[in-house]
Amino acid sequence: MDDVHLDGMLHAAFVRSDYAHGILKGVDLSAALEHPGVIAAYAAQDLGDYWEPGPLLVPPPPIERLEFHAATQVPLARDKVRHVGEPIAVIVARSRYEAEDGAALVEVDIDPLPAVSELAPGLEPDAPRIHDQFESNLAAHVIQEKGAWDEARARAHRVIKREFVYDRGASAPMENRGVVANWDARSRELTVWDTTQAPIPIRNGLAAMLGLPQSEVRVIAPFIGGGFGPKIMMFYPEEVLIPWISMRLGRPVKWIEDRQESFFATTQERGQAHEAEIAVDEEGRILGVRDVFLTDTGAYNPYGLTIPINTQCTLLGPYRVPNYYTEFRMVFTNKPICTPVRGAGRQHGVFVMERLLDRAADELGIDRVEIRRLNYLNPDEFPHDHEIIFQDFSPLVYDSGNYAEVMDRAAEMIDYAGFASGEGAAARAQGRHVGIGVVSYVEGTGIGPYEGARVTIEPSGRVNLVTGVGTQGQGHFTSFAQLVAEQLGVGTEDVEVVTGDTARFAWGTGTFASRGAVVAGNACHAAAVLVREKVLALASTVLEAAVEDLELAHGQVRVAGSGASISLGDLAARANPLRGAVTPGAEPGLEATAYFGPERGATANGVHAMILEVHPETAEIDILRYVVVHDCGRVINPMIVEGQIHGGVAHGIGNSFYEQLVFDEGAQLLNASFMDYLLPTATDVPTIETAHVETPSPLNPLGVKGVGEAGAIPVGALFAQALEDALDIDGFEVREMPLSPNRLFELIRDAREKDDPC
Repeated sequence: MDDVHLDGMLHAAFVRSDYAHGILKGVDLSAALEHPGVIAAYAAQDLGDYWEPGPLLVPPPPIERLEFHAATQVPLARDKVRHVGEPIAVIVARSRYEAEDGAALVEVDIDPLPAVSELAPGLEPDAPRIHDQFESNLAAHVIQEKGAWDEARARAHRVIKREFVYDRGASAPMENRGVVANWDARSRELTVWDTTQAPIPIRNGLAAMLGLPQSEVRVIAPFIGGGFGPKIMMFYPEEVLIPWISMRLGRPVKWIEDRQESFFATTQERGQAHEAEIAVDEEGRILGVRDVFLTDTGAYNPYGLTIPINTQCTLLGPYRVPNYYTEFRMVFTNKPICTPVRGAGRQHGVFVMERLLDRAADELGIDRVEIRRLNYLNPDEFPHDHEIIFQDFSPLVYDSGNYAEVMDRAAEMIDYAGFASGEGAAARAQGRHVGIGVVSYVEGTGIGPYEGARVTIEPSGRVNLVTGVGTQGQGHFTSFAQLVAEQLGVGTEDVEVVTGDTARFAWGTGTFASRGAVVAGNACHAAAVLVREKVLALASTVLEAAVEDLELAHGQVRVAGSGASISLGDLAARANPLRGAVTPGAEPGLEATAYFGPERGATANGVHAMILEVHPETAEIDILRYVVVHDCGRVINPMIVEGQIHGGVAHGIGNSFYEQLVFDEGAQLLNASFMDYLLPTATDVPTIETAHVETPSPLNPLGVKGVGEAGAIPVGALFAQALEDALDIDGFEVREMPLSPNRLFELIRDAREKDDPC
């Protein structure tokens, strides 16, 4: 984004709250306006009617027992600040340096209030209220259930209860957020370059807010250095303000988020606390599960219930769970907003279920892999209705899968059966602490509503493909080109792909929820199929051959068994004649636009397995082997799928053992830099061995399922299991994520002291 340079460009810097909670009594911009180079400065009162809370991006789904209180973020704080980093004013200057200098001169008068930094205390009657229009800090309360948990619990052979915590982390993309806006009054066109995963919704929203026709707003999402979810969130205050300022000043304006800002101004995820129970029979079959949890939404909740609904649904995993009670309370806190980050609440659910199964296996003396196999849904049980509502507002119905085969492949690759007597025993004989872990998961992917694509063959023979989704490194250009090339008999290098430009394609939703290949990919495929039909119909006339005798290859249409052929370019020229009669009803050109909207989301699944070594005196770890067997339906491009899995695993390793946002009791973030917020590096991420099982989805013509988040989802549960196996300390359990060498050291010390108090 920072590579966008326009003549006369101005630069913006934001004044942000140093307090997590407080009454905003005044903002004095006068000194900033007098600073050399400063062109303009705005606080909330300067926005006039443009100041209004942002939209509720995801309304609550149709769940019977649901209470929801919406409070969405504002462009600039007015009357009150609700988290550290909330924008209070914006300074516009000739350079970013001058804008930052001007921002430092703004005088902000805040009367501090006590902050809400923890979930349970935030719901106490005497807790400071973050939004005065509500009676408490309860943002939502939701109950979903199927069957009869109480009856299942009463007849169970064993009921196991635990508390689990999965704390906050950041998305930490390579490229932070940024916005550039340029209003051209003569052509009446507002062009916005935005690090967004959803350019079309941004276009629609900005047009409505600014009172412009959608045709006068162009949003371009260029190549983006990582998205991971937070860049889908419409609208950030900066996205709302920069275009407004450009229109007001009649000049292009740029804002680029710096790294420290990213820790406060970009949304985060993962704060949850669970009380969970599992009821099993004598053989280890699941009779039921109960999970009651608190979930942190931060200061506002524009993304509705997406994260906790994902948690509720993903907890069920690949297992047969006849009775299920799940309840959550969403809590407003004085922390940055929580929205989906790669996995979007799924990590939490997988962690709870896999940990409960581990405890059940231990108490019943059953092997951890066998207890999972015992409870897997069978291939003949699909489609399987779990009888609760998913985040796409539809019933949670699994489309296809063969979970036992995936587990068998993973167990074989990691040599699970031979580990205890082989590598594990050898390591213990040497005094080393080496352990193994194997966990399962199911991920809902490919949700609607729809995406579209347009395919055009030009007289040059080049094929153009345009779709509305943005791209953040997922390999869309290659995968989409491959789908089109497959239908038209050309090389992928002959397909020119454009994504994320609303002037080129005006309809669609965005890149999120592992839906690119499923929804946009099927739209690309459908458009290519339509163009193929046009090609064959026209070539049949030109070559005087039956359609069934024609074949497409190497950029030509050929008559099988004959030397007759015509290039796609020549055919495209013939499809747009300048003279002569045109058949009634015929369409000019070799072009088609198609859309795809799935009935409901698909469900991918997988098994991760790991062997790691723990150094108990320092609590450092070495991952010795890492195996992923994944089922994302039909694999379009194996290399891209593996790249997605590798990136997800790296992200998951960070979420499990390095990355934790640490807040104090005043909701001040204590580690807002990469000096203190630990990211896994190349030396921390192991070689990842992958394999695939393909159970095609019946919900789309390609049979594909999503894969973008799969690598990250089960890693916390896997770490926990492998750490316990490696350390083999009586009473040592991992009930929290993320860990760190320091936190793991504390857990080891506490377990040893409890085991041997002397």
